[in-house]
Amino acid sequence: MEIPGKVSGLPGEPAPPHEARQGSIAELEELIALAAQHQNNKQFDKAEEIYRRIVTIAPNWAEAHCNLATALHRQGKLEPAVECYRLALVLKPNLAEIHYNLANVLAEQNQLLEAVAHYETALALRPDYAEAHNNLGVALRNQQRCDEARAHYECALAFKPDYAEAHNNLGTTLQAQGKFEEAASHYESALVLKPDFALAHNNLGTLLKNQGQLNAALAEYEKALALAPNHAEAHYNRAEVVTFREDDASFQALASLAAGTTTPRKERVYIHFALAKALDDIGDRARSFEQLLIGNALKREELGYDEGRTHAAFRLIRDVFDAGVFRRFPDAGDPSTVPIFVLGMPRSGSTLIEQILASHPSVHGAGELRNLDLIANSGPVLYPECASQLDADGFRRLGEAYLASLPAMPQGKSRITDKSPMNFLRVGLIRLILPNARVIHTVRDPIDTCISCFSKLFTDDNMPFSYDLAELGRYYRSYSKLMTHWQSVLPPDSMLAVSYEDVVANFEEQARRLVDYCHLNWDDRCLSFHKTRRPVTTASAVQVRQPLFQSSVHRWHRYKDYLEPLFAELDASGLS
Repeated sequence: MEIPGKVSGLPGEPAPPHEARQGSIAELEELIALAAQHQNNKQFDKAEEIYRRIVTIAPNWAEAHCNLATALHRQGKLEPAVECYRLALVLKPNLAEIHYNLANVLAEQNQLLEAVAHYETALALRPDYAEAHNNLGVALRNQQRCDEARAHYECALAFKPDYAEAHNNLGTTLQAQGKFEEAASHYESALVLKPDFALAHNNLGTLLKNQGQLNAALAEYEKALALAPNHAEAHYNRAEVVTFREDDASFQALASLAAGTTTPRKERVYIHFALAKALDDIGDRARSFEQLLIGNALKREELGYDEGRTHAAFRLIRDVFDAGVFRRFPDAGDPSTVPIFVLGMPRSGSTLIEQILASHPSVHGAGELRNLDLIANSGPVLYPECASQLDADGFRRLGEAYLASLPAMPQGKSRITDKSPMNFLRVGLIRLILPNARVIHTVRDPIDTCISCFSKLFTDDNMPFSYDLAELGRYYRSYSKLMTHWQSVLPPDSMLAVSYEDVVANFEEQARRLVDYCHLNWDDRCLSFHKTRRPVTTASAVQVRQPLFQSSVHRWHRYKDYLEPLFAELDASGLS
């Protein structure tokens, strides 16, 4: 998790404006001192009251409007804060701190494009503004613009080398880019500068977890919680790597946080998901699912998921990629055999399949890449309509662009996996731009798949359909219909379906089938996938370090009494 810099104060203590003749200068000075005292004591409601009196006396004083906005911001009154910052900018448009503070509020409202514009204006006015570089980095990272974010974190550190928050944020971006050693170095630098930095301990723990160092990860999460016992994200992350007992102090801590009212709303999501995991560990299914329902409902309220638009996109993909386009372009695309795509519904076993393949000495497991999505949407016409605008040469160039975008493979590797589950939306495009790529479709029992999604808190808000049982069921139906469409319009060798249940029941047989489909020679190391040391950053990062187990098959039976909304949607297509 990245953290923005603090709200910036205005430079120096502003003096009362000369034009404030409605009240005496002495009165204003007294009010300013009183407001500052309330701010210092975190009595922001009282500070707001005083600043409102000040702007009534001196309505053209930009600094007073800015300070009123800051008091409002501290209370979570975001819309009024934005209005006050905008008025301050009308009065004094060239003050970098006002642009910076306005950008902070806009970023909290997820108005990232406008936030970025105001951070950039603040930096144009004051290029050495380290906090603005840092917070601009956060806004860019939240738009998946990692290279740009990294550059601004580096600028923040160039101007302010002891900036622990910027070290932490640079670590998260490097981690997202797969630069794990560099990321660890910046987390450690943050902790040297700020030993009580709980968030840096939490983030370092997640990096270690993704590398399979579960005991070391647990130690970092526990350091974070020792420093900040109410750190919601650290509680959630710790829950992922431990098995709870009812007498655990951490179990009781989670139960207390879930029952209390002091945890901020956004952070409560982590607590409810963590407590659901703890209750599931001790076998209390009813209370576990109750916590899942609460946590998912809170998360769903945060998201701007447009279900109608999503299902319209599914229909459009089927319309664009009809059988005719594959007949017209049977030999289009780049002939490379390097990529192996592993795709399907989230939580359907794709991480396991990638880990089996990545255990082969010729295969580099690259994890969940966004490259295909970015390339498909890089032109003036977005996916899927872009496919109807291309000829054979255009498909070839897209294939070349995708190959050029892939990360460098370690020495000795000749194949690379792209395990972005959502590439199931782009199977037809893969066939047109990379006709010799291997495509593996991971399939799992529909109800198990949906319940596994519902029990996970996904990063980057990239699975917005998964936080409501009925919406999740309808999404699964659209996914299933699209996969049936691909099978009907593509040549038979275009895709290999692999059942999670079959892999669990007949592991070696299915592992050999996978390796053979990828035109690789067999290697026994594929049978010891859980021993393969490679970073895994998905929600299955813990499970993939363990041998196969049967307990995930028909897991939904534990919760059958609570799944009626899901059953109703899946039954509509005969999927349950």
